[in-house]
This record gives sequence, C-alpha cells and structure tokens, in this order.
Amino acid sequence: FVMEYSEEIVREALSREVARGGQVYYVHNRVNDIADVAAKVQSLMPDAVVAFAHGQMNERQLEDIMVDFINGDIDILVSTTIIETGLDIPNVNTIIVDDSERMGLAQLYQLRGRVGRSNRMAYAFLMYKRDKMLKETAEKRLSAIKEFTDLGSGFKIAMKDLEIRGAGNVL
Repeated sequence: FVMEYSEEIVREALSREVARGGQVYYVHNRVNDIADVAAKVQSLMPDAVVAFAHGQMNERQLEDIMVDFINGDIDILVSTTIIETGLDIPNVNTIIVDDSERMGLAQLYQLRGRVGRSNRMAYAFLMYKRDKMLKETAEKRLSAIKEFTDLGSGFKIAMKDLEIRGAGNVL
C-alpha cells in the first residue's frame, strides 16, 4: 500500500500482525529522532514489545537487539534502512516505511523484500507525510513500487528506475 501517513492505519497494521503472532519492521530512516518514533509506536501498541536499531549504535547493543528480534522477543523493530539487506526472518510479515518518498526505487524494493519470506500473507505500507505535495520523481517511484508486485519484478523495477533517473553518462 502506498498512502499518506495515518496513525490509525499504522495502529491497525501493527495490531493485525502482532495478533497473528507475527513481527513488524517499522522503518524510520533518521537516527536523530528514531527513539521518539519508537516511543510513539509503543504508545500506539502499549502491550507490544518495541525496540529500535540503527547503524550508529555500538556493535554489541545492535547485535543484542537483532538477536532478540530474531528470537521473537521483540514484536516491532523500529529501524533505519540497515535492515534492507541480509535479513531473512520468516516471522516478519509487515513492514511500514515512513517518509517513503525520500527513498530511491531500489531501496524501496529491497525493503519490501524483507517481508513475505514465508507462506504467510505479507504487507508493505509505504507512507509519506500528510498533506505533502510529492515531487514528480517521488510520485513515479512510489507508483512503480506499487505497480510491480509480482515475483521476479526486480528487472521491471530496474528498468523503471533507469527511465526515471536516466542512464547518466559513461565518462
């Protein structure tokens, strides 16, 4: 789903996933206020275990959080885009990306690929700021990620990204 940020939809998505025994990634790609966002998510889901992670944490602290998340001790992980590659956690089947208009098409594709790694239905919510006028390129990126949802659509997304950004030049 590509939509304006809505606290009610976020709450509903979080509670639906946690109620079915799953886990959630909540991607917030700014370290300076990620703790505040995690606190806000916690207030939406008071009974859930919420933690946050980002690349500026010390290695041991980050590892402990990720191990707890993998083991299912954390219901909702608020994180930066450090989760976009290398993680395969089948129990995570909902991802919410805020300020998705600020991300590139390949990055959105990678993030969306973090969920749906099991036989359960997966959900990706790509949200942008309320009442924000999206730039044309951001609108095209979000439209492309919404359009190409079939398995193996990476090539189509790469072609659309090439069309949006242009080929550049060799020199």
